[in-house]
Amino acid sequence: MRIVAAMSGGVDSAVAAARAAEAGHDVTGIHLALSRNPASYRSGARGCCTIEDANDARRAADVIGIPFYVWDLSDRFHDDVVEDFMDEYAAGRTPNPCLRCNEKIKFAAVLDRALGLGFDAVATGHYAQLRTGADGLVEMHRAVDHGKDQSYVLGVLDQQQLRHSLFPLGDTSKPLVREEAARRGLLVADKPDSHDICFVADGDNAGWLAEKLGERAPNRGGDILDDATGEVLGRHSGTFGYTIGQRKGLRIGRPAPDGKPRFVLDIEPVSGTVTVGPRERLAVHRLRGIKPRWCGTVPTELDGPDVTVQLRAHGDEHRATVVVTDGPEGQEVDVELHDAAYGIAPGQAVVVYDGTRVVGSATISATERVPA
Repeated sequence: MRIVAAMSGGVDSAVAAARAAEAGHDVTGIHLALSRNPASYRSGARGCCTIEDANDARRAADVIGIPFYVWDLSDRFHDDVVEDFMDEYAAGRTPNPCLRCNEKIKFAAVLDRALGLGFDAVATGHYAQLRTGADGLVEMHRAVDHGKDQSYVLGVLDQQQLRHSLFPLGDTSKPLVREEAARRGLLVADKPDSHDICFVADGDNAGWLAEKLGERAPNRGGDILDDATGEVLGRHSGTFGYTIGQRKGLRIGRPAPDGKPRFVLDIEPVSGTVTVGPRERLAVHRLRGIKPRWCGTVPTELDGPDVTVQLRAHGDEHRATVVVTDGPEGQEVDVELHDAAYGIAPGQAVVVYDGTRVVGSATISATERVPA
């Protein structure tokens, strides 16, 4: 097959490209230029969008012996990922930009361009596994290395995208990938993993949002209220600086009467109100998802000991009952958790699993807390 290998400049994508070439595929390496000004993105080895990363990817392609190109998708990335990130925070929600990048950029814009150029598939360094099911559909499963499993952020992929994807690292642990990179002479063998959000240069999400949102924020200041008494505990300079479940940086100034820490329970961007309270008030037992994306056949109801949901990229699995219904604006996903989850915010993704198989995902629109 003719394969486009998306090379971020890290060790995982380099080894994935090398494995694809070694398997006999006709591989072309590409690096995605996602920043309109790469010099403004994070320097060093913490990100995936720097000039340094592009150079690392080019050197890896030279060692592997494959052609290499840079594809400029900065405008598409800004519109579909960065703007979405800002809009969601301004609305009081908590988005996952990596998941949105996979949906809109790596497996939409890149795949569309690759197919248009006559390529058959896109290979990436994500940790997930693909298998063909008994019904002939391509199934996505968790990686062998559950500690590095990235199926959560790939839960937005549909059947068409899965049929044109390759994940060569799904059967390997991260330490073995690094050892293999060293054996192959790839200089990125010891390069640290990327962290945080690639377009937030210093990892300070709240500071970045305060600078970028400007007057777009519906309310740049407001009260911090106690959930139990309604008392005003302090002031803040923007709801976009808070996420549900946050404990640090609340700037309340005094502890709760019982001495226990407070957490952000609710965010209301229109009034500018942030409500805080004890951790037990964060317990969620039901949630609703909208805009679902299914990896294969659309389910109607999922229940049983193997049905779970994951609510964060590296979060726990929760046994659940999942029901798909038709709502006023399309399909909706109702999830009843068999054990409570804490700090779940609208805007996050709920990814549904049947054993190790990814069924699909949806964007959380509402949660229902365990009664006090």
